Amino acid sequence: MSDDVSLDSADDVNTIDDEDGHEDDDLGNRVSGGTPLAVVTYLVHAITSDPDSVVINTEEQGDSVRFRIHVAPDDMGRVIGRRGRVAQAIRTVVAAAGARDGIRTSVDIDDD
Repeated sequence: MSDDVSLDSADDVNTIDDEDGHEDDDLGNRVSGGTPLAVVTYLVHAITSDPDSVVINTEEQGDSVRFRIHVAPDDMGRVIGRRGRVAQAIRTVVAAAGARDGIRTSVDIDDD
């Protein structure tokens, strides 16, 4: 009996990256816009008084993602802020999260 174990390339799910030595087993399991979506969801839920009524729709086009935020009518002022400052801050933070993933983002607040 031999102690040597050989794996076919199909059996070897986890591969070692030569640059940093870490396993890269989740490269194919990434959601486009996952980090910016998590950021916008966290921010909007934290700002609103009724987080259960928050709906965030995503539209993907190439390397960009558009987030459409729907909130309760009472929370529109909280999400937009005075002179749109809160909305602009949300856009800035989400854009930074998207840049980290190499994705351009836009955030729209719908009043439907």
